[in-house]
Amino acid sequence: MIIAIDGPAASGKGTVARALARHYALPYLDTGLLYRAVAVSLLDNQGDSSRESDALSACDFADSLLSDSRLRSEQTGKLASEISVFPKVRQALIKRQRDFAAQTGGAVLDGRDIGTVIVPDADVKLFITASPEIRAKRRYDELVKNNPDLTYDIILEDIKSRDLRDSSRKEAPLKQAEDADLLDSSLLGIDMAIERAVALVEKQLKTVQG
Repeated sequence: MIIAIDGPAASGKGTVARALARHYALPYLDTGLLYRAVAVSLLDNQGDSSRESDALSACDFADSLLSDSRLRSEQTGKLASEISVFPKVRQALIKRQRDFAAQTGGAVLDGRDIGTVIVPDADVKLFITASPEIRAKRRYDELVKNNPDLTYDIILEDIKSRDLRDSSRKEAPLKQAEDADLLDSSLLGIDMAIERAVALVEKQLKTVQG
């Protein structure tokens, strides 16, 4: 069983995806980490983020980089969003994602284009979102302890910029797949969001199984 989960930044899709992976005993991949790894690799090689050729060269990173703590920084996330607009970068990372999804027994993947591009034939597709204001508040609460200079307004502006960049890019824009169920987590706690996601998965599985 392949579960594809898409959605914008800080929508809760990662939390839900990990919970679903545990619930169904499936391996899980946060595909956004691949783009963050490219961003860190680009910085380490002193590349220019505005040059597609530099970003493409940074795609040849070792798997060990995926556990680097720098991948979780806000700076890395912003840079990852910027380089994700490059078609050649997206093409270079497709094989890693599809190979992961093709494991025996299936997998859970979350990202921006999983159900539309990476595994359009996934058994289950969810699109998880929340209002920009709610997502900014979540990200601010998560980051402010270690970044006291951050403000809510800065985070909100970054969230809106990422949304625009992700949804308007020519290559694999962020959008809900036609056959994906929408889960708006704006007013849901973590447990309720997970419970709702499991219910949607079960509903889709019943449909697939006839």
